[in-house]
Amino acid sequence: MTQEEILSKVLRAGRRTYFFDVRATKAGDYYLTITESKKFTHDDGSYHFKKHKIYLYKEDFEDFKALLEETTNFIIDEKGNEVISERHQKDFKREDGEVTITPSENGSTESFTDIDFDDI
Repeated sequence: MTQEEILSKVLRAGRRTYFFDVRATKAGDYYLTITESKKFTHDDGSYHFKKHKIYLYKEDFEDFKALLEETTNFIIDEKGNEVISERHQKDFKREDGEVTITPSENGSTESFTDIDFDDI
């Protein structure tokens, strides 16, 4: 199958980049590929990208659009537009000025000590 590129749009979103590419088949029909590319950095400073791709064909556009709209509206209706995940970043400052400290990157809390203040 020939994958002639007709149109390409890019959405950069932090460590992720989304590519929306219109391509043509041998028969001359069009389809859409959506690619998520996420950058990962190694300890030595080098990096690599992981990519995930969705192929979307015209016969699925209406159903895909409808479900995308339904699910995104549900999320906004239930949780609003605020991005909650930013609160989990290291040293995130809340509106009241309090600093939130998260566990180490691997999710372990082994470096924390449980203290019972009644014992002090």
